[in-house]
Amino acid sequence: MAEPKPDAAPAAFEDVCLPDGAFRPLAPGETYEPVVPAGASVPEVTVRSVAQGFLWSVVFSAAATYIALKLGQGIESAIPISILAVGASVLFVKLLAARASTLLENVNVLAVGATSGIIAGGSVFTMPAIHILGLEGRSSFWQIFLVPLLGAVLGVFFLAPFRRYFVRDLHGKLPYPEARATTEILVAGKRGGRSAVVLSWSAGLAAAFDFVGPSMKGWAENFSTAAIPALSGFTSRFKAVFTMNTSAAVFGLGYIMGLDYAAIIMAGSMVSFLVLVPLFAWLSQWVPGAISAGAPALAAMPAEDIFFEYVRPIGIGGIFCAGLLSILKMSPVIVQATRQAFGEVARLARGGGAAAEAERTDRSLPMWVVLAGIVATALAILLYFRLSVLAGAPGATRLALVSTGLTLLISFLFAAVSAWAVAMISITPVSGMTLTTLIVTAVVLSSLGLSGQDGMLQTLLVGGVVCTALSMSASLVTQYKIGYWLGATPRRIEVWNLLGSVAASAATTAVILLMAKVYGFAPSTLHANPLPAPQPNAMAAVLRGVMGDTGAPWFLYAVGAVFAVVVELCGVSGLAFALGMYLPMELNSPLVLGAAVAWLVRRSTPDEPLAKARHEKGTLIASGFIAGGALVGVLAALLRFVEDSTGRTLVPDLTAVPGVGAWLSAWGNWLGLAVFLALAAFVYRSAKRETVEG
Repeated sequence: MAEPKPDAAPAAFEDVCLPDGAFRPLAPGETYEPVVPAGASVPEVTVRSVAQGFLWSVVFSAAATYIALKLGQGIESAIPISILAVGASVLFVKLLAARASTLLENVNVLAVGATSGIIAGGSVFTMPAIHILGLEGRSSFWQIFLVPLLGAVLGVFFLAPFRRYFVRDLHGKLPYPEARATTEILVAGKRGGRSAVVLSWSAGLAAAFDFVGPSMKGWAENFSTAAIPALSGFTSRFKAVFTMNTSAAVFGLGYIMGLDYAAIIMAGSMVSFLVLVPLFAWLSQWVPGAISAGAPALAAMPAEDIFFEYVRPIGIGGIFCAGLLSILKMSPVIVQATRQAFGEVARLARGGGAAAEAERTDRSLPMWVVLAGIVATALAILLYFRLSVLAGAPGATRLALVSTGLTLLISFLFAAVSAWAVAMISITPVSGMTLTTLIVTAVVLSSLGLSGQDGMLQTLLVGGVVCTALSMSASLVTQYKIGYWLGATPRRIEVWNLLGSVAASAATTAVILLMAKVYGFAPSTLHANPLPAPQPNAMAAVLRGVMGDTGAPWFLYAVGAVFAVVVELCGVSGLAFALGMYLPMELNSPLVLGAAVAWLVRRSTPDEPLAKARHEKGTLIASGFIAGGALVGVLAALLRFVEDSTGRTLVPDLTAVPGVGAWLSAWGNWLGLAVFLALAAFVYRSAKRETVEG
């Protein structure tokens, strides 16, 4: 990890700027030249970048694990880590009199540190269910530690063959909102000047906006028509509710995403909340009792509960079917990548030697290494399953082989789907695909005679490996794109994701076990007020259902599959539509608003250079919004943790202030909508004031 001597003076890359073709489709014959050219030799993997990466991997693993268990939502660590990497570079210069970090060093910091969000997302959605189901006596630190580690390794090797397809072949065709925001941060931090100023004040504005709103309860976090008294009769009767999250970060995602995909996602959400939920409510007059075992009567369920109980499974079925359709569409790429891998192995077996290496910016792990890695990881998973849960089960070897086969097949099928979802909207339905994995695995293993505690634990282990593999695919495609724009070496991104996963797995497992002991994840005599842990509780409920008497909602899954096929036949992205059906409406509607503002900015003038300058100014602001929202999300969660631990109030609750609280309770819903629309108008006006000369 010694720092190489640059071929060019450092100043050659100080005035960095993303090329004109960074975000648009390239013309026939045109090639993309990254910020750091392939022929340049600049420090990339150094002691400082690796040390920072491992530090942030441990810190953000702990933070992301707690947030997911407490609030039911993951955090994306790439943006906060990119900001910290830029800040550390300034620190090196001003306090240590050392050189500034290069762009590629900061990319390496991301490659190591961003594994925190990957591992936390994979572990926290599944592993706490071990405690919820009362299986902790059959588990251990090492058992939980190996699940995300094996999944992360599998995710790297499964996505590696698709790298060129996602970053080069689809260049300019997918928006990559989060990757673009992170790249803007790294470039602006390196370049300084006006872009850095815009990014800084927009991040500060978003942080303040999102802190005053959700954290201090200055206004409603989600605007909802259900909170409007004049519509209470309509809402109660028809259960048709429109909701919109008032987060500046989600607005920024929508601005970068663009109107096409945002509209498709919103269409799926409208079908769920304005068609299917009211349809179930209408059926309640003829179905007085519960439809599902253990659920309340249909007429007594609010719109949100109807969505989660009956409509969201339709979205899961749609995601599963749309994923299979996406695999069929990508089959030529899959066949080509597989043929290339086996061809390289055959050439080496014949003693032909390795193929000539590509230029640095296209240099990834050799395909024979990828193939060998998949085989080695598969063998490790097989031994892990066979010697862990299944050691004393009848037919253990057969069950281990089936479990390993399901793990590899589902991970392979959905790795590219997960990557595509993140490239499109920076949101991947990992929890939905993991639920599907648990259901399929539980059904298969039950048919082979594995049930009870052994069956539930083995199913959870399969789901945990798959969940982490899909999380890794989603994060890795983002890093690939950042590296493609800036000129990083793909092989180094892959290797350091693998190494970073070790530290992240250890930190995440330790926090899960600590939280289980201190707080618990389900009500018990020891833990009267446990952490909510919504995803693990959902996973546990699915296992009880499939391996119990209630069964899985196969009919609802089939309905979702029909929706996916129908929209694909209409020429619309089935995966985007199914994502909209699966995600709550409050997350989808602000995406459309942000995308609409971007559409208006692009059409605010017939002068194409001016329109482009205005849109890019808006993109910088939107990137700052995403960064500020991510940072304040981490800060708010840490403050809540300190409040819970010490009993002290650190974040004031404005609804508890005499006089103000009563007014906010009455008008907070409308105030949330008003300030959110004002924020959108502010972005439009700020972008419109941009000039070509500026």
